[in-house]
Amino acid sequence: MAGAVVVGATGVTAVAATGDSDNTETISNSRPAKAHTLALDGKDQKKRTLPRTETQTFSLVGVSWDDSTDAFEGTAQIRTRGADDGTWTDWSDLDFGIRAPESAEGKDSGVRGASEPLWVGPSDAIEARVLADGEETAVPKALRLDMIDPGVTVKRQGKGSVKGDGKPSARPKESDAPAPSPSASDGDTAPSTTPEPTVSQPSEPSGPSGPSEPTDAPVTEPPSTPTSPATSDAPQEPSAEPSTSAPGEDPTTKPTTEPTAPTAQPDPTDPTTPATEEPQEPTAEPSPTTPSENPTTEPSSIPDARPTASTSAKPDPTGSTGPVTPPAPQIVSRAAWGADETLVTDPPSYLAKVDAVFVHHTAGTNSYECAESPAIIRAILTYHVKSNGWSDIGYNFFVDKCGTVFEGRAGGTDKPVRGAHTYGFNGYSSGVSLLGDYENGGTPTAEAKQAIADVSAWKLGLHGVDPEAKVTLTAAGDTGVWKTGDRATLNTVSGHRDGYATLCPGATLYSALPEIRRTAGTSVYAAG
Repeated sequence: MAGAVVVGATGVTAVAATGDSDNTETISNSRPAKAHTLALDGKDQKKRTLPRTETQTFSLVGVSWDDSTDAFEGTAQIRTRGADDGTWTDWSDLDFGIRAPESAEGKDSGVRGASEPLWVGPSDAIEARVLADGEETAVPKALRLDMIDPGVTVKRQGKGSVKGDGKPSARPKESDAPAPSPSASDGDTAPSTTPEPTVSQPSEPSGPSGPSEPTDAPVTEPPSTPTSPATSDAPQEPSAEPSTSAPGEDPTTKPTTEPTAPTAQPDPTDPTTPATEEPQEPTAEPSPTTPSENPTTEPSSIPDARPTASTSAKPDPTGSTGPVTPPAPQIVSRAAWGADETLVTDPPSYLAKVDAVFVHHTAGTNSYECAESPAIIRAILTYHVKSNGWSDIGYNFFVDKCGTVFEGRAGGTDKPVRGAHTYGFNGYSSGVSLLGDYENGGTPTAEAKQAIADVSAWKLGLHGVDPEAKVTLTAAGDTGVWKTGDRATLNTVSGHRDGYATLCPGATLYSALPEIRRTAGTSVYAAG
């Protein structure tokens, strides 16, 4: 079970993301993921400051507060000291373009308001300043810093598990490395060598040769609106786990057919590190996050810690010439990137259909090595559960700059799992987040754009949706862009800022979306 400790007069709280699992085992040089919190107290209602303060090791940071409905519009900045070289970073802004989901998950008593998390790399000291400005008259109550140590997972020799039978988006070769590592660490340029992800290579790709690298420069979003976009009614959430719908079905009907039986399962010897409490002298013990007592849906079973593999295209034995289920791209499973499934206390909720994909960025550094991608995702999982108070990680998929695709929220990559990524439109969509910051100078690599296009084409194709089309969706909340009940006509592959008032997914990634949509339309993973 997860443990929590408060240490000394600094107010630092350590919450271990722990637990035993049938699919995990302890490795002597592994370290559990852990959340540390530091209260930002003070008498000035309009600002909080924290002088340079030594902390336990962490790699991701954000701020959070008690009332999730309090949408703070001030500024928060942090700077950190590198654990390796002792160098202090420049000040970095925290993004507040995040909001608790509009479903029952976001109404749970344990849900907190929070900034977007920021990946800073291994650090052991922090300085912070938070200011209420504009129309804000005070900083939020119970304001605190949330610092996440992603821990370390050590796998046995061998490959991680994958989902899908299709050709990998980034054309990786087999490797024992825990994650792909580009030759260049700067996220502004494409890696010069073929990435080597921590996944086993499919025995034989079911699709044709991979698409060529897109060469068109990113173009500005076209302002035009189609004359007859597809329309989706109010979001629906089946009470039982749905099966994947075949492309071409009536978009207003729910999936009724069962997907092909799983063809690949994660290697049972690949452990997710069970975390252990770090021995300290506790002075108080905060209450654990309470799972939602009113889940949005009532799936028939708890999600498997190792979700089923995605279905792939198979010849129709009846000889039908109709569209077939597209092959799945290669996706690194939760077990392979080290998800602690004991953090997930609620079963997943499922949509009737995925009408759109929203593209995001995680912010933070672009100079990460691709071998760090699993650690970044583990940290985000811990932050979303322990800091935001959500039931699982918010995004459905992650992509790194090497073009590796990672499974996000549990429930099945080939199923319409409801995520927590785009307030007001979670009931219709899947969320894909690119690791890195694409607002402050970062440029998405060709590998990353191809991977986003491929996974978006595949996900939409499972529901008969054209990645180059538009769709009209009804906003389920006031988003700063749309009012509740507004009929929003959006691209089926849109940016977070199209649905919610935020800079996400960053200027350069947003400007690349027209190219990504065109690439998705010709992807080998698009519905035929």
